[in-house]
Amino acid sequence: MSDMSENEKQKFLAGNPLQTILLIAVIAGSFFVGSLWTKVQFLEKGGVGSASKTAQPTTPTTNAAPAAPPEAQVDQIKDAFTKSLVKFGDPNKKLVFIEIADPSCPYCHVAAGLNPELNKQIGDRFKLVADGGTYVAPVPEMKKLVDSGKAAFAWLYTPGHGNGQMGTKAMYCGFEKGKFWEVHDKLMTNEGYNLVNNVVKNDKTKSQELVDFLKSAMSPTDLKSCLDSGKYDARLSEDTSLASGLGVQGTPGFFVNTTRFAGAYSWKDMESAAKAAL
Repeated sequence: MSDMSENEKQKFLAGNPLQTILLIAVIAGSFFVGSLWTKVQFLEKGGVGSASKTAQPTTPTTNAAPAAPPEAQVDQIKDAFTKSLVKFGDPNKKLVFIEIADPSCPYCHVAAGLNPELNKQIGDRFKLVADGGTYVAPVPEMKKLVDSGKAAFAWLYTPGHGNGQMGTKAMYCGFEKGKFWEVHDKLMTNEGYNLVNNVVKNDKTKSQELVDFLKSAMSPTDLKSCLDSGKYDARLSEDTSLASGLGVQGTPGFFVNTTRFAGAYSWKDMESAAKAAL
């Protein structure tokens, strides 16, 4: 048909309904195959964009940016730690962790290890050890080292999935009252994931739904007042700027001192860097 004029093509198609149907079927089939391939590649690489990796994972991570950002320097890590709102410990510790995350991000939930349903749904390589898998969620392991006084930890927000603004502000409010981990751990469950992504999203008028969900984590009165005040609205962009300064555009992103782990790495992949620092 490539040698036909446009009028001849139209006449041919109009007079040959079977050929028209077959042509449409071929086009539709090509589109379906292309879409399926894109979806498979998207899921295999983590589903969200992120900065390039500086360590080689044994598990899938988030998509890599075309150009690798420069390695983070010690002063950059200390500066981001100092300027972060949520932080625990002394940035002069031998071991400093920074997590860049979003409570609406599925792979941040994977790394938190509190949503085993999602871990299993995403794939066997992320199945937790407690469920018969091999994946060791890094966030609880980092917290253990922080609680033991061996490490320092800072948490930064960046919009890796798009629905995490209210959840993040609840974490800020929790930190203000010494309840960051209580709020964090509640939000990083399967129920928290569904609430943040399907109900609250970034809607300020849904603060009461968030307060009700987190009532066991912190004072409902304190949380409601904090969320509705808007006091942390600007903090979202401040965190995102700090994350960008470290070369991280997607979530989750981790630093073990200056070593970058862009994606939901297992703690098994990070442990050697932590041990070397100590």
